[in-house]
Amino acid sequence: MTVTLFGHRRGRLSLAIHEDTRAPPVFLIELPMLATALHREMATGIVKLALESDTRSARRRLLEEYVWAVFCNGRKAGYAIRRKDASDDERHVLRLLRGVSMGAGVLPPPPGSGNDKEGATPSSAGPDGELTYMRARVERIVGSKDSEAFYMINPDDGSDNGAGATGDRECAPELSIFLVRKK
Repeated sequence: MTVTLFGHRRGRLSLAIHEDTRAPPVFLIELPMLATALHREMATGIVKLALESDTRSARRRLLEEYVWAVFCNGRKAGYAIRRKDASDDERHVLRLLRGVSMGAGVLPPPPGSGNDKEGATPSSAGPDGELTYMRARVERIVGSKDSEAFYMINPDDGSDNGAGATGDRECAPELSIFLVRKK
């Protein structure tokens, strides 16, 4: 599985979970938090995103639930709604990232955003012109039909013997995403 977090620098983030990056995501949601807030949290080290669904429908798979309460490192960020289809901007970003297996960076703004004109400079694009992204392969753990977790471990923190970069430190997940359906 692959997880992609992306959004405008000063805008909200989208979370996409893919089984295959060449196919549409199986889970796509716009998180109720700004990219800058996630960047600050990631600078501290470990980020834990928890998405809780209050829906009591046992007929749907967990990734098919629509309404989610979102928590970042234990603090409530707000509510989000899963979408079936990506927007044009989201499709543009996911198309650009098809060949990227993992990494983080900045992408040019989508075409038609006013930045593809002659003479346009990055500063004329405004604060939301550039898109930031982070993509990683994750380990998927299915706890039950009502809980799943996705763990991304930074490959720079580990070595062949399992010890961390500091020698004694264990290799911990840098990003954890938990999806839980409350009963």
